[in-house]
Amino acid sequence: MTQTIVTTDFAGLNLVHRGKVRDMYAIPGHEDKLLMVATDRISAYDVVMDDPVPGKGRILTQISLFWFDLLGDIVDNHLITADVEAYPALCQPYAEQLRGRSMLVRKTQPLSIECIVRGYLSGSFWSAYQKNPTVCGFALPAGMRESDQFDHPLFTPSTKAALGAHDENISVGAMEEIVGSKRARKIAEISTQLYSRAADFARKKGIIIADTKFELGLLDDRLILIDEVLTPDSSRFWPVDDYQPGRGQASFDKQFLRDYLSSLDWDKTPPPPKLPAEIIAKTQSRYEEALRILTAE
Repeated sequence: MTQTIVTTDFAGLNLVHRGKVRDMYAIPGHEDKLLMVATDRISAYDVVMDDPVPGKGRILTQISLFWFDLLGDIVDNHLITADVEAYPALCQPYAEQLRGRSMLVRKTQPLSIECIVRGYLSGSFWSAYQKNPTVCGFALPAGMRESDQFDHPLFTPSTKAALGAHDENISVGAMEEIVGSKRARKIAEISTQLYSRAADFARKKGIIIADTKFELGLLDDRLILIDEVLTPDSSRFWPVDDYQPGRGQASFDKQFLRDYLSSLDWDKTPPPPKLPAEIIAKTQSRYEEALRILTAE
């Protein structure tokens, strides 16, 4: 039975960051590397739930590894290996906890922005569009419906908020002021290419990738893909056979959890409500199904 891991604490390794889902460790003697561990924590509305989703970290890791392999010719990524036996000796006492849910990665300087690509009108973009059809500098056509597909994918960056705070959508022009116009163009190009390749692949498998969030970092002043990639945590996955514009969509991601939380009298700030076993089980099954569909031969 898969071990459920909510928090890690690895003596001998140096915890450098504990995010909503991932714990990141520096390894003494290996200053150019990091150990990235995906726990079974789940967050919604930027709040980490107290109840984990068993096996979720393993699912996220396997999906990311799949995409790193498929998209590797578009941009280099930070993966060194996910083979625990090949990790440095200091990691070996924790091999069983790390197996299947961790990666040894190159240390980079993460960009201070989130790289979001949207193929469909959904989420915060839909909410903003209902108030004003010009969203983040994009003048969208009037009369669009929720979940309508855009004519072409839109690159819509956001600021990167601290844990517990909300990211803020910004225009490409605002991003240029942060990273420079030349780098901004390259970031947008890479992000859009990654999304387009993945969306085409997934649709043939029966999944619409409505939108996704990439993380890019700098290694020797070169842009590389980091963190997780195209998982149900960082993307909206919709079943092709149930897609119908004009409404919200069924999903393989944590939208199911968000919908449940939205039905509660909860102000979306800590502490989070307790999750019923049924909600946890259904969320888990959706993540498992996404992995199965995407990676099936």
